[in-house]
Amino acid sequence: MNAPFDATAALGRKALAHPAPDHQVAVIGLGYIGLPTAAVLASYGWSVCGVDVSQKVVDTVNAGGVHIEERDLDKLVHDAITAQTLVASTEVPTASFYMIAVPTPLGPDNAPDISYVEAAARAIAPRILPGACVIVESTSPVGTTERVAAIIAEARPDLVVPSDGCDEEADIALAYCPERVLPGRIVNELVHNDRVIGGVTPACAERAAVLYTSFVKGDCLTTTARVAETVKLVENSFRDVNIAFANELSMIADVIGVDVWEVIRLANRHPRVNILQPGPGVGGHCIAVDPWFLVAGAPAAARLVRTAREVNDHKAVHTESKIRALLDAAPQGKVALLGLAFKPDIDDFRESPALEIAEALSHTHGNRILVVEPFTDELPPAFGGSGASLVTLDAALRQAEIVVVLVDHTAFKHLSPADLAGKLVFDTRGMLRR
Repeated sequence: MNAPFDATAALGRKALAHPAPDHQVAVIGLGYIGLPTAAVLASYGWSVCGVDVSQKVVDTVNAGGVHIEERDLDKLVHDAITAQTLVASTEVPTASFYMIAVPTPLGPDNAPDISYVEAAARAIAPRILPGACVIVESTSPVGTTERVAAIIAEARPDLVVPSDGCDEEADIALAYCPERVLPGRIVNELVHNDRVIGGVTPACAERAAVLYTSFVKGDCLTTTARVAETVKLVENSFRDVNIAFANELSMIADVIGVDVWEVIRLANRHPRVNILQPGPGVGGHCIAVDPWFLVAGAPAAARLVRTAREVNDHKAVHTESKIRALLDAAPQGKVALLGLAFKPDIDDFRESPALEIAEALSHTHGNRILVVEPFTDELPPAFGGSGASLVTLDAALRQAEIVVVLVDHTAFKHLSPADLAGKLVFDTRGMLRR
C-alpha cells in the first residue's frame, strides 16, 4: 500500500491551528464514481470516509461488499475495509479534503439539475474546518463550483471562502476535477488517466493537486474551475457529435438501401476518415447528458451540439420502429431483445437506449418480449405487469422468431449463423459482422 502525501502539512498553517479532522478524505456519494474513488484513495493509504444517503449502500460497503458491478472494485473495497482505511457513513465527518461525487441529472426540458451538488455543499458546510479543500467531481454546468462556494460562504460566514479575483487569503480551498473514466475500467483509469484540476484561484488548484498527485500516474494539469468544467462537457460533446454522425448515417443507409456497415468499413480505409460504429442510440450518464449542460450555457451558439443530441435520441425511436415492423411481420412470433445496459459488459442501465426500447415494446407486446441481460437478475421496475420475461440466451433462441442485438455483450458474441438460422435478425451493433 502506497503512503500518501502529508495532508496536514499540505493544508498549511490554518489547519494546524485546529483539531485533527475525523478523516483525511470524505467522498460524498458512493455511486459509480464515488465508491471507486474512495477505494482507490484508501488503497494508497488515505483515511477515507465514504458518505451516502442510502443506509443499504453504507451497510454493504462497511461489510466489505459493493453494490455496483465494476472490474476489480470488490477486492479493492474489501481490502480497504479490512485495513480500516475506508469506512462508510450516512453522516458527514470533518475532513481535510471533501470530494463531491453525486448525480447531476437532467430536469424538465433537458435543463441541468445540480440540486444534489447543492445539497452536498450544504451538508458539508457545517463540518468544514479552516484549511480544508472542497473538490467537485460531479459533471456539472459551468459555474457550479462557484455556486458551491456561494453556498458554503452563506452557511459559514466565519470562513473566508475563495472567489475569482479575490486577493484576500482564504480559509479553505475550492476546486473542480471531473472524472474521465470508462465504465468497466474505472479503477484502472482513475489511476492512469490525466486529470484536469480547476481551482477557484490558482492556490486552490495547487491545493487540490496535492490529493490527486498522490495516486494519479497520469499528468495532473491545473487551470481555472470554469475551464475545467467546460473541458468535461466538451470531451463528451465531442464524442456525442461523432456518434451522431454514425447514427444518422445508419438512418440514411436505411432510406437509400445500402449496408451501413460496409459503407463505414470502406470509408474508413481513407487515411483521414474514422467513422464510429452506429448503435440503437446513446446511453450512460455522461455522453447522453453532458452535452445538454453545454447547450444550457450557450443555447443560441450550441447548434451542432444540440442537433447531435437530438439525432442520437431519435435513433432509439428509429430503432424501436424497425423492431415493431419485424413484430408485425411475424404476428404471433416472440422477439428476443439481447441486452439492456447502455454499453457492453456492465450492469449500468442509466439513460440506456436499449432499456428505453425494451420497456416501450414490453408495454405494447407483453409476453411476446423475451429479454436477455446477463448483468441483472430481474427486470427493472418499469417492466412491471407488462408480461415481458427475463430469460437465458438459450431459452430466448429456442422460443423467439425474431432476434434483436441491442447490446454487444461478450456473452452474445459466440452466436453463429447456425444459432440464428430461420430467424429474423436485427443487429443494431454490427456485432454479428465482426
